[in-house]
Amino acid sequence: MTYEETLHYLYTSIPVFQHSGASAYKPGLGTSIALDDYLGNPHKAYKTIHVAGTNGKGSVSHLLAAILRQSGFKVGLYTSPHLVDFRERIRVNGKKISQDYVVDFVERHRSFFEPLHPSFFELTSSMAFEYFRDQQVDYAVIEVGLGGRLDSTNIITPILSIITNISLDHTQFLGDTEEKIAAEKAGIIKKGVPVLLGEAEKRSVFDLFQNEARKAGAPFHYALSMGMLEGTGGLSMVHWKFPSVEYGEVIGELAGEVQQANAITVFSALHLLREKCGVDILPEAVHEGFGHVTQLTGLMGRWQTLRTKPTVICDTGHNVGGWKHIAEHLNAMRSRFREIYMIVGMVNDKDIDGVLSLMPPDASYFFTQASVERAMPVKDFAMKAMRKGLPGVLCETVEEAVEKALKSADKDDLIFIGGSTFIVADALPLFMKEDEYK
Repeated sequence: MTYEETLHYLYTSIPVFQHSGASAYKPGLGTSIALDDYLGNPHKAYKTIHVAGTNGKGSVSHLLAAILRQSGFKVGLYTSPHLVDFRERIRVNGKKISQDYVVDFVERHRSFFEPLHPSFFELTSSMAFEYFRDQQVDYAVIEVGLGGRLDSTNIITPILSIITNISLDHTQFLGDTEEKIAAEKAGIIKKGVPVLLGEAEKRSVFDLFQNEARKAGAPFHYALSMGMLEGTGGLSMVHWKFPSVEYGEVIGELAGEVQQANAITVFSALHLLREKCGVDILPEAVHEGFGHVTQLTGLMGRWQTLRTKPTVICDTGHNVGGWKHIAEHLNAMRSRFREIYMIVGMVNDKDIDGVLSLMPPDASYFFTQASVERAMPVKDFAMKAMRKGLPGVLCETVEEAVEKALKSADKDDLIFIGGSTFIVADALPLFMKEDEYK
């Protein structure tokens, strides 16, 4: 098979949550363990860092991978979902897994895995673990796909477990309260492995993690209590300045209000990796990792500027927790722009009314839908928005919405693209040169 044929096989022969949602969700570790045993337990060949959480886990994972790489280590990074190319999910030192490896993995192992009927994520996780072994990485940063306890990645025993935060998302799978969701994410806590909680808005959530760590015999640490920043960071439109205790002032490439919380989690994780896990973190690597994370890891879609005049920004925040930060940042930037245009759409299994209530009432809207089965039809989404007092133009595709917004906007305006990871995924190729995502 060619690479394109292999992707078609993966997308059509096994259930893909990214495309179809609930019908592709397969909780439990049985298949993952079977695949791992068949492959010879590849994840045991290197040290891992496990990152869970409702929001921020992608940014935290990429920042840690960038800093470890710049500290001289060979680093694997496994994240999901991808935005433009499947291979974004599996990287070593920022370089995507090769097309040939993807094809070869499927051809070599399909006679074993087909009878197991694995989910797309189960098979992709196994591919990542074997690839990292074959590449002889020193460390692999592994992002949880969904939840924690029953997630395919939860067969690893890491040197550090990180849970960024908790808010309501995927409630149909993880529970309808923050406490129930926290209980699922606490499932990544392992005996004797230090666990770091980034933030918890509710005391009951904090107590749950602390109690679960105590029961597991896992040293518990809370980032907001570790004092890794001297005061709060300063935010400009394009970057943060973080007054870190251990590395001086660190300038972060990533913008957006959420990066303050992410940075506190990362600085706390670096402290634990150095002091509790014996990882040699170079000070200059911290500055380089924060300052050049997109170049070092290929991270996209986190308050990413796609062009200027007009300014076009996209962000993958797709739930109420993420949109609280997006709304804060849009409000902070409001005075810099004449008009704000919003290209937005969502998938049908989110708290759509909750997110819509956070969108700016004084913006002009282009409603659209992403090219995935889970996308809410644009007419239904626009109707919900209009009930919230947000009228706008209906566009059948993201490309149509981008074209209309660019025609409407002046050079001093802002166009924001988001509401769903998949809206951003459809938009990115419109602003990228072909060789940037091949």
